[in-house]
Amino acid sequence: MNPSIQLAQRQSVVSLRAKRSVNDLVAPLDRLARNSESLLAKPVGRFQNDAQDYELPRYLFVGPKGGDEPIRIGIFAGIHGDEPEGSYALVEFLSLLERNPELATGYCLFVYPVCNPTGFEDNTRVSRRGRDLNREFWNNSREPEVALLQEEITRHAFHGMISLHTDDTSHGLYGFVRGATLAKHLLRPALAAAESILPRNRNNVIDGFTARDSIIFDGYHGVLSAPPKSRPRPFEIIFEILQNAPQYQKRQALIVALQTILSEYRKFIAYAPNL
Repeated sequence: MNPSIQLAQRQSVVSLRAKRSVNDLVAPLDRLARNSESLLAKPVGRFQNDAQDYELPRYLFVGPKGGDEPIRIGIFAGIHGDEPEGSYALVEFLSLLERNPELATGYCLFVYPVCNPTGFEDNTRVSRRGRDLNREFWNNSREPEVALLQEEITRHAFHGMISLHTDDTSHGLYGFVRGATLAKHLLRPALAAAESILPRNRNNVIDGFTARDSIIFDGYHGVLSAPPKSRPRPFEIIFEILQNAPQYQKRQALIVALQTILSEYRKFIAYAPNL
């Protein structure tokens, strides 16, 4: 078949199944940022797909001063386009912080609500180029979204990274983490807080990995993360919610988890020398 006909057919299929707009998603944040003293809208780079221009939305929230140097945390969602719950949760989370900036005291939050814009628009796990972007990191990827995010992660040297996901095979909340200390002091309280809204997955095996108390200490190769050789390495948490739950509850569970992680990490930094 003629390649131009194939492309036209593929674009037609994409058009038929497209249900979401990145611009519509972030419009409330853009409006807030225009008059905010704490929230800044600073999109990341540009790339083309099917002759269309795209950029990765990025928002900075600078909380009230709480120490000598702000704690830099990167928060990511929508790396899989068919998991929009994290994207919507981040819009609500930033709106909450705008109303209550003290929740982010001591932090500079770098928030990336849609890491896979074409997948988000098409409601597909993969990008429009057919790639699972969450298996491409630090693997000489040619995907522009991955390159832009890798540059961001390297440049800002985050103290911590949080990724939000939805699992369509799990009956409850769980998470991935690096390091037992962080599991105890960050992810475990976040899971406990979110459990007031949605149940936890307490299976011994989750997503093919051994789990303890809803926490997995292993993971997939190529996921969104800090550079393999980065030192000191940031804490890295992947928070997973179940797909089969009301949308409002999913968003609230993610927001509560984020609030808890920020609160607990602030305590962790203060008391770490005594641990």
